[in-house]
Amino acid sequence: MKTALITGITGQDGAYLAEFLLKKKYIVHGLKRRASSFNTQRIDNIYSDPFNKKNRLTLHYGDMTDSLSLIELIKKICPDEIYNLAAMSHVNVSFSIPEYVANVDALGTLRILEAVRILRLEKKIKIYQASTSELYGNADQIPQNEDTPFKPRSPYAVAKLYSYWTIVNYRESYNIFACNGILFNHESPMRGETFVTRKITMAIVNIVLGKQEKIYLGNLNARRDWGHAKDYVQAMWKILQYKKPEDWVIATGKSYSIKDLLTLSFSYFKIDIKFLGTGLNEKAIVVNCKNPKYQINKNQVVVEVKKRYYRPSEVNELLGDSSKARKKLNWTPKYQFKDLVEEMIKSDYNKLKND
Repeated sequence: MKTALITGITGQDGAYLAEFLLKKKYIVHGLKRRASSFNTQRIDNIYSDPFNKKNRLTLHYGDMTDSLSLIELIKKICPDEIYNLAAMSHVNVSFSIPEYVANVDALGTLRILEAVRILRLEKKIKIYQASTSELYGNADQIPQNEDTPFKPRSPYAVAKLYSYWTIVNYRESYNIFACNGILFNHESPMRGETFVTRKITMAIVNIVLGKQEKIYLGNLNARRDWGHAKDYVQAMWKILQYKKPEDWVIATGKSYSIKDLLTLSFSYFKIDIKFLGTGLNEKAIVVNCKNPKYQINKNQVVVEVKKRYYRPSEVNELLGDSSKARKKLNWTPKYQFKDLVEEMIKSDYNKLKND
């Protein structure tokens, strides 16, 4: 059996990846931060009694800011593969805590690479680094591929750019099998509630249930290439199974705006909306509710724009070209945007209807 170490295992990607690797008969170890409350709900379905001898998933306390804990853990486990998914990944919040983001997202990657080098495990361990489409910022080229110049526009993206080039440097300097997966936006019902996709699906469910009147958002015209996290964790694994270490763009190749996401989400409940105004004065109103089950009034304002939800520097459109991964890794996303949104809406409806 192969052994994998996943940092950030309690997050969306970590949970899906752990489940995927367990099905591949891996022994999986996960790094989790100490907290005053349990935060393992995303992996409760695959985590069993740690004293069960047949258990193939083990959690360890540690932190990406603590070099000693990382060195000790990697020495103890001696994994075949490390998937570094741990990060402070909320772009807007990164403007408020830039130093912390740099410490975790940038130097955290360096600490893992140094641990492998110090322990002289360069020839044994393969490393996957979770990179991001935010590296491209407002790129001149659309769609973006592995050769598109980077133009990061947030502390989060800048920290991830440091990680990207550190992976490349250690690969070339120490012959470590280290790869960057430049993943475009990927969502699921397990997405954090503060991210815009989940914020929207939860709010719309609460609106139709009569628990909330409207949702406040920022730039409604921002466009993103949204895929399903289940598809993307398979790509992570394929990247480390490839014959040599390289960097890869993983994306669906289709972009949608926040307005598209809102329109599709409301339409699931047979509610038609219309956008009025521009910029900070833009809003969405209900023009038709075809389901009498929901107490939604015609002309009800359900979306308003607030300045506080704009980033200090906006990224207008991210659209990925994953031709390389599709050809060399034989990777193709299975989920369509509509399927992804419906799955998230259904999940949130089932969670919130009885609250």
